Amino acid sequence: MAEALELTTAIVKALDKKRGLNIEVLHTTDVTTLADYFIMCSAASTTQLRTLADACEETAKRMGEVPHHVEGERSSGWVLLDYSAVIVHLFLPEQREFYDLERMWLDADRVEIDSFLAEEQE
Repeated sequence: MAEALELTTAIVKALDKKRGLNIEVLHTTDVTTLADYFIMCSAASTTQLRTLADACEETAKRMGEVPHHVEGERSSGWVLLDYSAVIVHLFLPEQREFYDLERMWLDADRVEIDSFLAEEQE
């Protein structure tokens, strides 16, 4: 089983590789027992939403992780993949604006993902 930060890093890289939009990571350990990290990402279409969800699942599976819970439908514009310590929220832009999780979790620390992506380019 992967460490939470290791899984978060791998999923962020996978989302970026599939051209996920506005990827945000929140470190939520100090504000909730739900998870250590929330990953939020937007998709330009329902097709891309499916691609992003598949990329998350494939990446996590290679690391020995399967989602404990999946909510939403890829066709609905919102998908949640729960890996216990890491929860991935994938949205179409309208649903992301509606749910506004970044505002809901303002007390969580934002994680700078540039360092995750720089590792990929080295």
